[in-house]
Amino acid sequence: MPVIESEEHKALRAAVSALGHKYGRAYFTRTVEEGRPATELWSEAAKLGYLGVNLPEEHGGGGGGIAELSIVLEELGAAGCPLLLMVVSPAICGTVIARFGTDEQKRAWLPALADGTRVMAFGITEPDAGSNSHRITTTARRDPATGDWLLTGRKVFVSGVDIADATLIVGRTEDARTGRLKPCLFIVPRDTPGFQRHRIDMELSAAERQFELVLDDVRLPADALVGDEDAGLLQLFAGLNPERVMTAAFAIGMGRFALSRAVEYARERTVWKAPIGSHQAIAHPLAQAHIDLELARLMMQKAAHLYDAGDDVGAGEAANMAKYAAGEACVKAVDRAVHTLGGNGLTREFGLASLITAARVSRIAPVSREMILNYVSHQTLGLPKSY
Repeated sequence: MPVIESEEHKALRAAVSALGHKYGRAYFTRTVEEGRPATELWSEAAKLGYLGVNLPEEHGGGGGGIAELSIVLEELGAAGCPLLLMVVSPAICGTVIARFGTDEQKRAWLPALADGTRVMAFGITEPDAGSNSHRITTTARRDPATGDWLLTGRKVFVSGVDIADATLIVGRTEDARTGRLKPCLFIVPRDTPGFQRHRIDMELSAAERQFELVLDDVRLPADALVGDEDAGLLQLFAGLNPERVMTAAFAIGMGRFALSRAVEYARERTVWKAPIGSHQAIAHPLAQAHIDLELARLMMQKAAHLYDAGDDVGAGEAANMAKYAAGEACVKAVDRAVHTLGGNGLTREFGLASLITAARVSRIAPVSREMILNYVSHQTLGLPKSY
């Protein structure tokens, strides 16, 4: 794995950064206040090929991988205008369909996900399952008369369902050989009868809204199933590993944005005839935050490299570690940035206060820091399970 970024990746960073700063934090804040998605930025990023950079060239993508897509999201975040649905639409859904979808599913979805004309949401979390995917109760059963699938269940904290053309739903089907339930993935179009959505009122300041989904005997054709009915966890984790890498990119970008605001302020704000950044009590915490963000990025790059190389097992460990490190680094960077600005850190003018809540998300979702520590303790270190 290269430790130093290639010239192509450096050029991609520079180009995306320029796009992000063209829109900036003010644009992003305005979309949040207006209660709408960042449509203009999404469309331009798609037109420039950034949204589909990880998708296959034969289906309209850039032919790159999660390494390239994570650069795009990180740089947009560092410019103050992250696109959360990049974690979901091209990274999770696009990846799963590219790897396991039928030829028809690839033709129907991948070019549109790449050029931004269609968006897909992802539903896995349930009210009573939380981080335990083995307790998912959304079930899919066959209608013996037609061969259709019937989905019943509930999902919560699903981003962007109101603007998504379809949602990739994680359900469970019964294994004919063992009788046990195994995970399967289904494409559920937004207006399918029986597919209801209810907005969750969030304190979080974000352009994308959160929803609870209710599936009441939602009838889907046989070809709504993505991939092999018996593949189970293989297909699920093909989407979850990129999700963790992209969440790390989201967190690192947010942390970099907050840190840049604090550094700029510390250079200019003068007290007792000296910039406050000349005092170690200000400078050292910011330097520590920068170090933590850089270290988290290295693990994120490792995870993306392993995933793009086809090492799903190695990528699983690295992606979890990257998500953990990035979440911790982001929370610390935002906290120290706000503290550097003092009262100004809580004003709308400087745009940092809203990040206090947003930064916590990177610790909680899509998997909590405690569950990652559980994973590392028993998967990596070989310690006995605590649950």
